Amino acid sequence: MKNIGSLLIGVFVLLVIITSSAYTVDQREYALVFRLGEIVSVKRDPGLYFKMPMVENIRYYDKRILTLNWEEPDRFITSEKKNVLVDSFVKWRIIDPSKYYVSVRGDEVQAERRLSQMVNDGLRAEFGKRTIHDVVSGERSEIMEILRQRADKESRQMGIQILDVRLRRVDLPKEVSESVYQRMEAERKSVANELRSQGAAAAEKIRADADRQREVIIAEAYRDAQKVKGEGDAKASEVYAQAFGKNPEFYAFYRSQEAYKNSFKSKSDVMVIDQSSDFFKYMRSSGKK
Repeated sequence: MKNIGSLLIGVFVLLVIITSSAYTVDQREYALVFRLGEIVSVKRDPGLYFKMPMVENIRYYDKRILTLNWEEPDRFITSEKKNVLVDSFVKWRIIDPSKYYVSVRGDEVQAERRLSQMVNDGLRAEFGKRTIHDVVSGERSEIMEILRQRADKESRQMGIQILDVRLRRVDLPKEVSESVYQRMEAERKSVANELRSQGAAAAEKIRADADRQREVIIAEAYRDAQKVKGEGDAKASEVYAQAFGKNPEFYAFYRSQEAYKNSFKSKSDVMVIDQSSDFFKYMRSSGKK
């Protein structure tokens, strides 16, 4: 019985030793192995590892991409001495857990505090060199890339890699927004008035040109009409002359009939003419047999 009890105790002690000396590393984390408070190794690959019980201890750090957000937008000043509110975020991760532990004692809050200071300093420097238009739309991508490179270079000393710095929103404070909107409105009105005046001038020019073309077309049409009419009258006269030249007496009779018709066109017309006048020649002869 004593041998069995001793065996069980030995097995139990062995299991305790094995359990306390074995540890696992997840694929999403690093493991720092400390021996008496000093870093002796870094486990980057996932798997089962062993340590010296009571002498070595393990600390785990996340190797996934982390996000640094700010609760409230920060205020920065542009080159125009205008305040802007910037809402941004940073994507970062640990790439050297040893440096990370030495720099910030492995404290994520302290690491984010230092990253925040780096990014804010970069934003203040870049915004101070640019106008509101540049930081809102003109050079926004360029600013983000400059900030990312600068922050990444500085954070490498802490064992951290900066993957991205994004300006989520760039807004104007209320008091600045109103003045900017008023100025923009005044500029838009000025442009609109200028365009209206240019349009009115162009419209007047088009109307004048159209009137001129109308007068030219009417004059040319009248000229052509008179020419055609003259040619027609000449042709008619020629035809009449040829036709009536064959019988002068009939021509004289026809002309007298036209004169009678035109003279007695209205009932109120009154003519005082000697009845023996040649005007009534064919009237006098019309009753003769």
